[in-house]
Amino acid sequence: MAYEAIEVRNDGPVAWLTLNRPHNLNALSAQMVADLEDFLARLSTDPKTRVVVMRGAGRAFCAGLDLKEQNRGGTQLGSSTTGTLETQRRMSDLVVAIRRAPQPFIAAVRGPAAGGGFALALACDVRIAGESARFNAAFIRIGLSACDMGVSYHLPRAVGSSVAYELLLTGRFINAQRALATGLVSELVPDAEVDNAAAKLAQDMCETSPLGLRLTKDCVTMAIDAGSLEQAIAIEDRNQVLCVRAGYIEEGARAFLEKRKPRYAERA
Repeated sequence: MAYEAIEVRNDGPVAWLTLNRPHNLNALSAQMVADLEDFLARLSTDPKTRVVVMRGAGRAFCAGLDLKEQNRGGTQLGSSTTGTLETQRRMSDLVVAIRRAPQPFIAAVRGPAAGGGFALALACDVRIAGESARFNAAFIRIGLSACDMGVSYHLPRAVGSSVAYELLLTGRFINAQRALATGLVSELVPDAEVDNAAAKLAQDMCETSPLGLRLTKDCVTMAIDAGSLEQAIAIEDRNQVLCVRAGYIEEGARAFLEKRKPRYAERA
């Protein structure tokens, strides 16, 4: 697919999703939202794509909502209560779609990930930061609540309530070094190495069985909100039975005993 505000490049089983409005620090425009909606809708029926890496073109990941477009009436965010809700819901649904996608998402972050960009990065399963990366819930600085697009859900789970409250109640930026220390990101590398680090992580994921990878993301997502240990184990037991019945364990065990990487084939 050819998009206007994003770029998608497939490198084998890895899809590189680039937010591609570098002249506006990849701010979320109406067109970018529409492009992301289309891309995300296709993932559930795309067995060839096993991992998605999300990044920003140029010197930013995503600066959040395109306020210049709003001031020009681009999406008429404040034109009516109903219109505002519809626009808000479309942006928030991007976060839900990322979480529901069967493919793991890796955020490769350079420069600011602010507001909606922060929300997109938080929705990803793993975040890798370059030294220039910085994150903030910018919404509270423009007259809104800081809690937007799933940030109030994802941020406390990533960094704990104290740091989450601090960032949400002030709109302060958190830099890459502190992001690593608080667990907001799992790896910090020089800016020039961000894509390589993301590619290496994606490759490690792709060396697992196709079904096992998808069910692992599914299980962790559900276990985070499980009401008890027993509920989490029930999900785990289901997934292990599915993987065994699919036959992937045969190649996995053989490769382990032969001290080589497994060669998994797609199975029904």
